[in-house]
Amino acid sequence: MVMVGMADLNSVQSPGALTTLGLGSCVGITLWDPVTKVAGMAHCMLPDSSEISNNSNIAKFVDTALIRMINDMVRLGANKSRLKAKLAGGAQMFALNAANPSMRIGDRNVEAAKKCLRQAGIPIVAEDTGDSYGRTIELHSDDGRLVIKTVGKGNKIL
Repeated sequence: MVMVGMADLNSVQSPGALTTLGLGSCVGITLWDPVTKVAGMAHCMLPDSSEISNNSNIAKFVDTALIRMINDMVRLGANKSRLKAKLAGGAQMFALNAANPSMRIGDRNVEAAKKCLRQAGIPIVAEDTGDSYGRTIELHSDDGRLVIKTVGKGNKIL
């Protein structure tokens, strides 16, 4: 099991697996190639690198993390045209100022992920996003299974 930290990304070949802990408003973007069984995961904190002056950590932002993850997976043998995406996270963790769009980081992260995946031509085959609780996820490269663990809500498999 390869750990993906906050504002981090990684890719593995089968039989590897990836995990990230504590997705709150962050979005977990997972990609999988069902033929080569190459998997990738990014734990993104913010939607758009162009909105922040200190944007040197590409894994921190949805737009730049997705490009790097695709490239890393292709280097491991994946074919971009076969990639399938699953999303998790993007919660609204705090009710305070939820009506203010700039405070809706979770929603904005999910929207950015969907937009970037659409632009890359990668279909989203499953998602567990939004609501008001955190998630821990595991992506298994052998079968593309995404396990979502949530305190008080049990486990879910996408």
